[in-house]
Amino acid sequence: MPKMFSLLQTLHFASDQTMDVEHPEAGVSETAAAIAEPARTRMLCALLDGRARTSTELALIAGINPSTASVHLAKLRERRLVLMHVQGRHRYYSLHDHQVAAAIEALTVIAGEPTGKFEPNTPERMRAARTCYDHVAGALGVALRDRLRGMGWLSDVPGSQGLYDLTVEGTDELSKLGMDVSAARAQRRRFACDCLDWSERRPHLAGAVGAGLLSIALQRKWVVKDFESRVLSVTRLGQREMHRRFDLVV
Repeated sequence: MPKMFSLLQTLHFASDQTMDVEHPEAGVSETAAAIAEPARTRMLCALLDGRARTSTELALIAGINPSTASVHLAKLRERRLVLMHVQGRHRYYSLHDHQVAAAIEALTVIAGEPTGKFEPNTPERMRAARTCYDHVAGALGVALRDRLRGMGWLSDVPGSQGLYDLTVEGTDELSKLGMDVSAARAQRRRFACDCLDWSERRPHLAGAVGAGLLSIALQRKWVVKDFESRVLSVTRLGQREMHRRFDLVV
């Protein structure tokens, strides 16, 4: 039950940052209805890779005509699920923020919850490493989270579940890699937290630290983004560096 309540809170805050704690059901139901329409669901899932797209591109993804896509995008903007970015004559759409990404990822897990023994059917490249909005997901994301905890770089926040802080060693080592830890702490988001991975059914690392790790991996050419999907390809340099720094065999 705590997991479900957390998801409902995320859905509500995605639509209204001033949550009415006595009557949250209205905002939750309206936001859930906005997500539930199949074409809008396909749009939101496509935006999980962190890239912005035009309404025409999203219409193709959703399998609808451009005028219908505009109506759906207006509804998603109304519920604060997407943002519109104007650049010259072009308009691009992205997920509103990391809370929306976390809600969509969590719904994906719930929708695919197995009834028996879990046997993943996710395509191998997608399962191995991909983006989840602005952090690393898939087997690589889960392994990184486990190693950061195992090496003593992450510590549990007392009295919480799935929230972390950096230890002195973790702060020092991630700073050496190029992460601005002070700037990460100043962001208006969770600093480091679990995000349940829909293909692995175990948590990967999200929050400002998770986003910082993906940024480091991209800047150092440890991984490269696939242009057409959320897949991350680990380079030979990345294989060497992640083995050397995190004792990970990728």
